[in-house]
Amino acid sequence: MDMTHPGLEFVVNSGETVGSIPATTVSSFVREYGCIAGINTGPFSPVSANVEEERTIIGISINNGILSAPAVPGYDALVLYTTGEAAIVSQATLTDPESLTDIRSAVGGFSEVLRDGAVTKKTLARNGPRHPRSAAGISADAKVLYLLAIDGRQLRSIGATEEEIALILKQLGAAQGLNFDGGGSTALALRYSDGKVRTANNPIHGKEREVATCLGIRVVE
Repeated sequence: MDMTHPGLEFVVNSGETVGSIPATTVSSFVREYGCIAGINTGPFSPVSANVEEERTIIGISINNGILSAPAVPGYDALVLYTTGEAAIVSQATLTDPESLTDIRSAVGGFSEVLRDGAVTKKTLARNGPRHPRSAAGISADAKVLYLLAIDGRQLRSIGATEEEIALILKQLGAAQGLNFDGGGSTALALRYSDGKVRTANNPIHGKEREVATCLGIRVVE
């Protein structure tokens, strides 16, 4: 997606209380917020199947300049600036209110897996087993966003390691990449030409998990 396109905007769901949010599936988020696409993003607590149960957001969340959850040092984040550009940064740099002034939207994730077109040393050192994965990538000019969902724990797809999602994002054209919450949370929902919203991937357990923060793309006039 071209982040500088005037007819598109990003949206992040939010709750009434800073730091928490009602649980939702990504498909429900896409419908509620009028998006054409959406993906789950950062980790949360607790993990359960109760729709609209309050979830604690683990990591930063900003929608249209309004902070919904604070940064958690030790994790990284996808930041979308008012200039239309984006970056993947350490959440440790987002704890000062002054550091948030030029941010339009931001969502937390786990860790940066791709930097300047190379798999990060941290990813190579930790690279674990294959799981379903959700991720985002940014082009070298910081103007194109890539959203990635990989199925796993299924006969048709065994999933991916963190190194593998970095390499896939690089193949797509990204120079930076961020690993979002994965496993049963992985879901990428699209609004198709018939107007119906459904997942483009096949979530494990045969249905979407109720998650916390989602990132969506919306058409504006």
